[in-house]
Amino acid sequence: MASGRWITCGLSAAALAAAASLSWAAPPDCKPVYLTFDTGHMGVAPLIADVLARHEVKVTFFAANERTQAGDGSLGAHWAAWWRARAAEGHEFASHTHDHVYWRADLPGGRFRVQASAGPAQGQAQDWSAAQYCAEIGRAAQRLEDLTGRKPLPLFRAPGGKTSPAFLAATRACGYAHVGWSPAGFLGDELSSQTHPNERLLAQSLKNIRAGDVLVAHLGIWSRRDPWAPAVLEPLITGLKARGFCFRTLRDHPDFRGWIAARS
Repeated sequence: MASGRWITCGLSAAALAAAASLSWAAPPDCKPVYLTFDTGHMGVAPLIADVLARHEVKVTFFAANERTQAGDGSLGAHWAAWWRARAAEGHEFASHTHDHVYWRADLPGGRFRVQASAGPAQGQAQDWSAAQYCAEIGRAAQRLEDLTGRKPLPLFRAPGGKTSPAFLAATRACGYAHVGWSPAGFLGDELSSQTHPNERLLAQSLKNIRAGDVLVAHLGIWSRRDPWAPAVLEPLITGLKARGFCFRTLRDHPDFRGWIAARS
């Protein structure tokens, strides 16, 4: 999680609204950042898509089949049209494991203690081989390809960002590079809105984000009373653009583009 001093946002609401109304194109020397979204309850997913389209921002979605506010799981039939539309807009996709399976501990013999927060084994501690975890990454990747018609990136994000060196080596050996996030890229939508209100999160992000940062937010967090998205998303985008930043997908990230190109 990101940490740092809190400041008052330097952009007024009127200035941000005015910036949002202008057509914008990234200059060739812009400072790239990489906005990513993990799945969640999907309640704000349509609003997030609207903001991204309005500002011509492309992102990378890390998807798991999580419980949602409407319909079936986030990779279920109810959301199929939503995912197809994002593919048509040019976004990228990668696995977040199908059943949102957390790494919990390394075990002897190259095995891992894991625990799913979705699916039939939800809440149960299990001992898996590396091959089992890799298959779980692949399940979500295949489902994304079935939904979007596009091959996902050979990347994944472990739920909670929880990993170990042995775990990362094992998943990389089966073809998936792990993507976490930058310290300033933790946008705070998982935090309590009572202790971390949207205005504070926005101000911190606009102050601390730097070129090359990987940013992470979610398509809905069950526990947050005042949703982060889309309230913070639009002023964050316009505020970063006003500071000379531009948005790229992980396909263009210097740490991953060679890995992706070699597996395309």
